[in-house]
Amino acid sequence: MISLAGRDILHSWSKFVLTGIGLGLLIGVTLTMAGVYRGMVDDAKALLNNSGADLWVVQQDTQGPYAESSSIHDDVYRSLLSLPGVARAANVTYLTMQVRLDNTDVRAMVVGFEPGQPGEPGYLIAGRHITRNHYEAVADVKTGFQLGDTIRIRRHDYRVVGLTKRMVSSGGDPMVFIPLKDAQEAQFLKDNDAILNERARTAANPTLNRPGVPGLLEAIQASQNANRNVNAVLVQVSPGSPPETVANEVRRWKHLQAFTRVQMEEILVAKLIATSAKQIAMFLVILAVVSAAIVAFIIYTMTLGKIREIAVLKLIGTRNRTIAGMILQQALGLGLIGFLVGKISATVWAPFFPKYVLLEPGDAVRGFVVVMLICALASTLAIRAALRVDPATAIGG
Repeated sequence: MISLAGRDILHSWSKFVLTGIGLGLLIGVTLTMAGVYRGMVDDAKALLNNSGADLWVVQQDTQGPYAESSSIHDDVYRSLLSLPGVARAANVTYLTMQVRLDNTDVRAMVVGFEPGQPGEPGYLIAGRHITRNHYEAVADVKTGFQLGDTIRIRRHDYRVVGLTKRMVSSGGDPMVFIPLKDAQEAQFLKDNDAILNERARTAANPTLNRPGVPGLLEAIQASQNANRNVNAVLVQVSPGSPPETVANEVRRWKHLQAFTRVQMEEILVAKLIATSAKQIAMFLVILAVVSAAIVAFIIYTMTLGKIREIAVLKLIGTRNRTIAGMILQQALGLGLIGFLVGKISATVWAPFFPKYVLLEPGDAVRGFVVVMLICALASTLAIRAALRVDPATAIGG
C-alpha cells in the first residue's frame, strides 16, 4: 500500500508538491491568525504586568482606565493610603494619541506616571529612567524612537532618555512614558483658543464677574485652567492582604470602582478583544473550509486521472481497503507537506507583522491534528469515486 501511494506521488510529484506549497501558505495564514489572537491576549496581560498594580481604582460605574474613560481627582491616592491593606498607591494617566517625530506620526499610548511608583516602566534596555519633572520620556522600542530623539506631544517637545521593550497597550500600541504633570496637561488641558473663549464666557457671566468681589474672576479662571484629574490610581496591597478585600473597602467607603488583577484581565480579554476574537475565529473556519476544498479537489483530480490503473488493481484482486489506504496516504502526505510549509512560513513572517504574533507550540500541535483530520475527511470523496470504479474498465478501454 505504501509502495502504491509512493509510486503514484512520484509519478505526478510536481503537481503534488505545488499543491502542498499552496496548502501550506493557507495553513501558515491560519497559524498566523491564531498567533495574532494569542498576541492580543499576551499584550493585555503584559499591560497589566507592566503596571505593577494589584488593584486599579477608577471612576465609579466605569470599567476604566483601559476599556472606558475614567477621570478622578489626583488627591484620591492619599485617602486610599489610609485604608488597611494598602501598601502603595500612585496616580497614572493613559492617553492613546499620535506622537510626532520630525515629520512622522507614531500611534502610541502616552503614560503619565510618578517616578519610583507603580506605573513606572519595570526595566530599560538602554538609557536611563526619567529624573526631571518635565520634558523627558521613556519609549518602547516598537515606536522606532532612539535615545536622544526629540518627540512632540501636544504643545511640548520631549527628549527620549530611555528605551524599554514589550510595554504596549491592550491594542498593541507601544507606550511612551512621561512625567505625570506633563501627561495631565497633555490629556486634559484645552488648546489656546478654547481657553480664550472660556475666559470670555466666564467674564461675560455677571454671577462669576461681580464688581464688588475683587479677585473672583481671576480665581475662577485659574480653577478652570488647573488640571487635577487622573485616569486611575494603581494600588499595591500589603503582603498577606487579599486584593478582593481591599477592593471591597474601596468600593464601600471611597465611592470609587476598584478592580483586581483577575477582574481587569477579564475586562481586557473577555470584553475588550471579544469582537476581534470572534472575527479571527470566523477567519479560521473559512480557511479550514478552503483548505479542505483544495485537498479534496486535488486528490479527487489525481484519482480521476488514474481510473484505469485502479480498475486494473481491482481486476487482479486488490482489496478496496488497500485502494482507499493509498488515496488516504496521499491526502495525509499532502497535509504533512502543507503543515511543514505553513509552520515555516508563519515563523518567518510573524516578526514582520505590525501587531505582536505569538506562535505557541500547543497551537502548532493542535493545528497539525486538525490539518490531518481535514485531509482525511477531504479524501473521502476521492475514495468513494475509486471504490465505484468497475474492474471491467481495465479491459473495455
